[in-house]
Amino acid sequence: VAAAAAMGACWGPVVRVLVLQAAWALGVGQVRYSVPEEAKAGTVVGRLAQDLGLEAGEPEARRLRLVAQGRRASVEVSGASGALVVSSRLDREELCGKSAPCALRLEVLVERPLRVFHVELEVTDINDNAPLFPVNEEAFTIAELSLPGSRFPLEGASDADVGANAQLSYTLSPSEHFSLDHQGNNDQSASLALVLTKPLDRETVPVHRLLLTASDGGRPSLTGTVELVISVLDANDNAPQFNQSVYKVKVIEGSERGTLLTKLSATDLDEGINSDIIYLFSRRVGAQVKEMFTIDENKGEIRLQGELDYEEMDSYEITIEARDKGSPPLSGHCKVVVEVVDVNDNTPEVWVTSLSVPVPEDAAVGTVVALLSVSDRDSGANGRVRCAVWPPAPFGLVATFAGSYSLVLREALDRERVPEYEVEVRAEDGGAPPLRASRGVRVPVSDVNDNAPAFAQAVYTVLARENNAAGAELARLWARDPDEAGNGRVSYSVAEGGGGGAAAGGGWRPASSYVSVDAESGRLWALQPLDYEELQVLQFEVRAVDAGEPPLCGNATVQLFVVDENDNAPALLAPAGGGPGPGAAGEAASGPGSGALWAWAAWGAPAGQVVAKIRAVDADSGYNAWLRYELWEPRGKGPFRVGLYSGEVSTARALEEADGPRQRLVIVVRDHGEPARSATATLSVSLVEGGEAALAAAGSSSSSSSPGAGLRPAAGAEGGVAAAAAAATTNVWLVVAICAVSSLFLLAVVLYGASRWAPRAAVLSGRGPATLVCASEVGSWSYSQRQSRSLCVADGAGKSDLMVFSPNFPPGPAAE
Repeated sequence: VAAAAAMGACWGPVVRVLVLQAAWALGVGQVRYSVPEEAKAGTVVGRLAQDLGLEAGEPEARRLRLVAQGRRASVEVSGASGALVVSSRLDREELCGKSAPCALRLEVLVERPLRVFHVELEVTDINDNAPLFPVNEEAFTIAELSLPGSRFPLEGASDADVGANAQLSYTLSPSEHFSLDHQGNNDQSASLALVLTKPLDRETVPVHRLLLTASDGGRPSLTGTVELVISVLDANDNAPQFNQSVYKVKVIEGSERGTLLTKLSATDLDEGINSDIIYLFSRRVGAQVKEMFTIDENKGEIRLQGELDYEEMDSYEITIEARDKGSPPLSGHCKVVVEVVDVNDNTPEVWVTSLSVPVPEDAAVGTVVALLSVSDRDSGANGRVRCAVWPPAPFGLVATFAGSYSLVLREALDRERVPEYEVEVRAEDGGAPPLRASRGVRVPVSDVNDNAPAFAQAVYTVLARENNAAGAELARLWARDPDEAGNGRVSYSVAEGGGGGAAAGGGWRPASSYVSVDAESGRLWALQPLDYEELQVLQFEVRAVDAGEPPLCGNATVQLFVVDENDNAPALLAPAGGGPGPGAAGEAASGPGSGALWAWAAWGAPAGQVVAKIRAVDADSGYNAWLRYELWEPRGKGPFRVGLYSGEVSTARALEEADGPRQRLVIVVRDHGEPARSATATLSVSLVEGGEAALAAAGSSSSSSSPGAGLRPAAGAEGGVAAAAAAATTNVWLVVAICAVSSLFLLAVVLYGASRWAPRAAVLSGRGPATLVCASEVGSWSYSQRQSRSLCVADGAGKSDLMVFSPNFPPGPAAE
């Protein structure tokens, strides 16, 4: 009760004179405070936020907090003010035992950005523990014959405080026979003994009761007492004596059981059984010591019987009693101090105290990824730890404080190359041999939109047949984006204003009116049937855009070539207005499909004379527009034949009167497409005398200036022949004059036609019918890559053919 009252009286002054010491070390980021133990909950230890340089409101916004490291800190950070306050009872003896000074190392974290600060909190001692003896009453015996000056060791008191508060002094109640001898400091080797100052007389005073008081050095001082009960015995008046009062032994931790630590030696001046000595642990030796060590009663050998661990107990203090076999027995005492020597038997330990993952791939160099704490329970060089990180890139370790490291980014990251890192933090102590430990840290890398979609080809060539169905798939385009999730999700579209095609009428239409692309799959499909005669080549751009923020895009050019189909039949043309050669009376056509034509031929005309020419054109291209002419009626060996490719109707043999006055020819014009398309022309040829034929030719020539003047139905041809015969009978010379003029005019027409047709067509003669082939600077008809040909007709008109290319992209189903 007195001790409690004294402690209460001193508590107020201690709190009032408390000085909070905050030394900010900028180099290591450490704050130091001190607080007395037993401070009340809520006591402000220091203005932590202010000492860390945080502005008002920042502690709460940046989540200023303590990081626990295994044991209760008994302090906390006030969220509003950022002050470090006492949260629970602070007991220095519980926290640090006899260690001085008692310093608690705390870690403080703040976020945005993440930083760690180290706070050292020193808990100062107050005199709150009174000296305490092991027992309240200690009884022992002293021989009556003990000489003055005899010493009887006493067990001193212990004080849980440190420093001056633990400095003990002893006083003994007044006695004429005994005094107190206290030698040395308050350490393990200090000696406290009861000294006999006057010979004893058992018959006068058989029992002596003394009060031993221990006082500490605190202000005010606290005390503890023990009652000494001394019994005086007769006879065996010499107690065993050790050759030294304190034995000090050093032993390596982990030593084998049975190892001899020391051999004690004590002597007794008595003789006989009174000098026989046995060695025992003192009654005050705890069970832990008895489990760890054993003593031979007869030899005094102390051996190891347990497993020594420096990290659990670094020293042992053993009180040994040497007792004789007298009656009553006498004993002497000594202390054995066993110091455990540390060996490197503890591997380093690595903890991850904070981990900020995933790390964005565009994180700046120097970004803190994790905070680590490293420790080793060994001491000295065995407890000094070196740390490294493997692999050495792209992360590294930065030491922030003793035993604390930061895992920081050393190099730029690329998620597309390495999406995740398995980092190993390796720790090695300074022992011999060194012990090692490691801790794996998994660091995933989060994606940012840093890759634009890329097409496999810059230019795609697509072939599509005309007359395809609307909605038919033409091709599939694909763009790769190595990013993930939305950053790698690609959508496709036809670029506006990126291209188009020229329509047959001369207008320009955008590509989006012909084709469309599926936004998700990249499937290119036709919006409408394609017509080669309207559009031959369509060039446009397809754009691939990802869903990142901001979105990135890539482009590819698509060249769509329309492949011609044989969807147009040959069409017969109107007459050109001039005769094809001698003996021709005229030519006509009624339009596409079929038509009626008429011409004159003279009896006796030789074989090979051209009497008419059939003209036709096909809107298709290439082989689909390459026309051939066939004589459908009459079949067999008639007097006329048709040029296979020229369309010229000529005599197959000399005409005879037996051939009749008129011949009706049915001529089929057919292209080379699959399937072939055709048109039919009907030609009526009137057979007349040579003079009449010349007159008809002259009439036809003179009427060539007015379109249609020499064209008449087949029924009117007979009337013309009769009129010509009558004129020849009456005026032969007039006919001769007219024929001469007509011949000159016909010669001029032939020369003009020859000069016009010569560069474009040539009639090849030989066995079989004459054949008209197209000629140009590259030769006759053939197909080759990147070559174009012209379709030639007899009148010299040329038409562009389809350009055929080798595609660099597989055609879609519509182009098969």
